Amino acid sequence: MRWDNLAENGRNATATESPAVPGDIALFGTDAVTTRTFDTPEFRGITFHEVRARSILNRVPGASRMPFEWTVNPYRGCTHACVYCFARKTHGYLDLDTGIGFDTQIVVKINAPELLRRQLASRRWQGAHVAMGTNVDCYQRAEGRYGLMPGIIGALRDHANPFSILTKGTLILRDLELLRQAAAVTDVGISVSVGFTDRELWRTVEPGTPSPERRLDVVRTLTDHGIGCGVLMAPVIPFLGDHPDQLRATVRAIAAAGATSVTPLVLHLRPGAREWFMAWLGREHPHLVRRYERLYAEGAYAPKWYQRRITRYVHELATEFGIGPAQRGTPRRIPAREEQVLADPVLADPAREEQVLAEPGATQLTLL
Repeated sequence: MRWDNLAENGRNATATESPAVPGDIALFGTDAVTTRTFDTPEFRGITFHEVRARSILNRVPGASRMPFEWTVNPYRGCTHACVYCFARKTHGYLDLDTGIGFDTQIVVKINAPELLRRQLASRRWQGAHVAMGTNVDCYQRAEGRYGLMPGIIGALRDHANPFSILTKGTLILRDLELLRQAAAVTDVGISVSVGFTDRELWRTVEPGTPSPERRLDVVRTLTDHGIGCGVLMAPVIPFLGDHPDQLRATVRAIAAAGATSVTPLVLHLRPGAREWFMAWLGREHPHLVRRYERLYAEGAYAPKWYQRRITRYVHELATEFGIGPAQRGTPRRIPAREEQVLADPVLADPAREEQVLAEPGATQLTLL
């Protein structure tokens, strides 16, 4: 099984504080897994599979197209349970369910800190930037029990190795002092993911995450302590989170939290995530299913005209509220005409959209 590639020498053991899920060890077919369940409210219904990983620095396939080449992922699976999570397919590589299994069967690489320290000390390591939180959140609830990140950040600090963290978790504030120490010796980038501030939408699509307000408190606290923090405004969810009023409220809140930048990203639906999200959509918003099938008819990404529409509007809002590049220019109020363009039905004729973007004053935008 592919699971075998995760583990090195270990023992066959099952330690539980509540009855174990039957067949866990047989599921993975390896003797290097310790399976645990914890009978506490925050972990009820969740199974942890502890492994000793062989490697913790992962090279990103197709790195030339990415802003980073190396990642560290101390966990696989995520209790945030975001219905749109693109990483769901990775659970299938371990012969695990990509739906509810992704949310409740969490792989913990318990030797991640010591292994990273050893790999960073290797003469073959050239000190490249290391990105964390690019697959699943390293500050999900499991981190509160396993505490892997302090050792990981400490290793990167001690080797003055540049790194970045993307998270929806407020637990990152536990490591504030370590982050400050690391930032004093190397480049440290922190981003918090807040796609929207709509609480009803948050409860339904990100049920295991801290609220958007609490995440923005993280941005505020990091900024107050001298650690610049950007916001990944992701995902912008078509028909549910893309109304101009929703986008405006979100960017306003991001600005008020002191974010150094805002980067909007429209929802993408890769295989694995697509099936789970569409099943959820069929239960919660069946009237939108056909519209999604049309919008994502050509693949995992929304049409470029739609992405440009969202990106342009968010960038204009960033300018208005003084975030990022706007700090170098003069903020301006978005003309009513531009707000009306965005308020048009999102499935407007693409040819018309291209015409609108080509009008004088329209801006071709890239990510902040």
